[in-house]
Formats: sequence, C-alpha cells, structure tokens
Amino acid sequence: MPDYPQLVKFLVDPLLDKQDALSIHCEVNNKGDRVWVRIAFDPNDKGRVYGKGGRTIQAIRTVIQTAAKSAGQNAHFEVFDPEGSKPPSRSNNRANNRANNRDGNNRRPSRGPSRRR
Repeated sequence: MPDYPQLVKFLVDPLLDKQDALSIHCEVNNKGDRVWVRIAFDPNDKGRVYGKGGRTIQAIRTVIQTAAKSAGQNAHFEVFDPEGSKPPSRSNNRANNRANNRDGNNRRPSRGPSRRR
C-alpha cells in the first residue's frame, strides 16, 4: 500500500508558504480497497494549491488516484475548506457567462450585416 501521507506531503508542501499548516488525514475501509485522503492548509495558500482553473489540484488528485490503482485501490481526494467554498468549475463559469450575456451586456460585437442572397 502506498504511503499516502508522504506522497501528499511531497506533492503539496512545495506549493505552501506555511508548510506547518498542512494537515493530512488518510482513512482506509475495512476491505482495504478504498482510501480517503483529506488535506487542509492555510487559506492564504489556496490559490497556489488549486492552480489556474484547478489544474494543480487536479494533477495532485490524478497522481494519488494512479498510485492507488497500482495498489488495487480506489482513492478519493478531498480538500477541507474551512470557509465552505469550492473552487469554481468550468461549467458553472460558462453558465454564469451565458446568463450575463442574455441581458445584452458583455456581448461581442457582431461581424456586421449578413450577406445572404
């Protein structure tokens, strides 16, 4: 079985300004086929850990899931957020952008009149 706390520490520690604020909790079910990895860190480091568009946190999640698969386990990776907010997802951003554009604001200029015959 992979050493999940050490793996998470290796991946996340370089991204943090306050490494001592990193908290890692691992839990394995009775069968040993599922692992839950939960981390918490200083809220000021949130942007660096999540990365642009959530790419960094997704890469960390993928590495943990791949390590689990190689050991015949399923891994679930979660970030504890004391503020209760979640990083915005791309689908939510698109829906919000569409809603904002419906009222006519923030629209791109049209190309001009259509030249159909």
